[in-house]
Amino acid sequence: MKAIIFEEFGGPDVLHEAEVDVPSPGPGQVRARVRTAGANPFDVKVRSGAMREVFPTPLPSTPGAEFAGVVEELGEGVTELAVGDEVFGWSDTGAYAEQVLATRVVRKPAELSWEEAAALPVAGETSQRALDLLAVTAGDVLLVHGAAGGVGTIGVQLAVARGATVIGTASEANHEHLRALGATPLLYGDGLVERVREIAPNGVDAVYDVAGRGALPDSIELRGGTSRIVTIADPAASELGVPFSSGGGTPEENVALLTELAGLAASGRLTIAVASTAPLADAAKVHEQVESGHARGKVVLLVG
Repeated sequence: MKAIIFEEFGGPDVLHEAEVDVPSPGPGQVRARVRTAGANPFDVKVRSGAMREVFPTPLPSTPGAEFAGVVEELGEGVTELAVGDEVFGWSDTGAYAEQVLATRVVRKPAELSWEEAAALPVAGETSQRALDLLAVTAGDVLLVHGAAGGVGTIGVQLAVARGATVIGTASEANHEHLRALGATPLLYGDGLVERVREIAPNGVDAVYDVAGRGALPDSIELRGGTSRIVTIADPAASELGVPFSSGGGTPEENVALLTELAGLAASGRLTIAVASTAPLADAAKVHEQVESGHARGKVVLLVG
């Protein structure tokens, strides 16, 4: 089967297509033919080597954590799914491939497109986990760095649903998008502290850093310390005393959450933003786009 691999850490050009063996499912796993795969900033950071200390990656490696596809083989003990089921969730083996093994999957609602389904697992679980860690609740003022991307878009909506007031940083081109989601948009970069204080003179109660673009010092200044700040993208977090959150929950909890979020999306109560799509062979170009940080929503690879 075809898969995208990288055999050394580096820029997008280290990604290339290769022929690899079709994997066989173990107990509790399914093998699925991939239709779509989500591309995340985390994939970019893993490929670059920036995450080696917090996320060891053996080489060669296939990127990608989320996919949507069709079940082709069941591992021992899998009884809740059948061959031919349309599913989506997290890949155990790297989603930039024609076939994946997966443990945490749910059936895809007919109302969700393949692209939307591949864009939901990482964004949904990551944001729910981060908001829980921050204990975001009604009345809080939450600052979200990188609010217009795939993860940020979901995080903004989940926070608004909790009753929080959300301030989201993004490029000006994405400000109307954030307003439509219920957030107050701000331009990121130099002068951010002053811009936040202009619209939140009483300060912010929590900070959710999705972007990982050096926003933590400003966040610490706004909070007056490191409490109630979490990043999912800045490898310098430990040096600043800020928690880095990457993955969490049991498979059962992940499946339950994804089922809940899929229901919200299928009913129109949760918007899944897909910025663009590209064929699997263009994974390097996709990483360049994700790395630019200007995508409105998730970039999705079309695989099969």
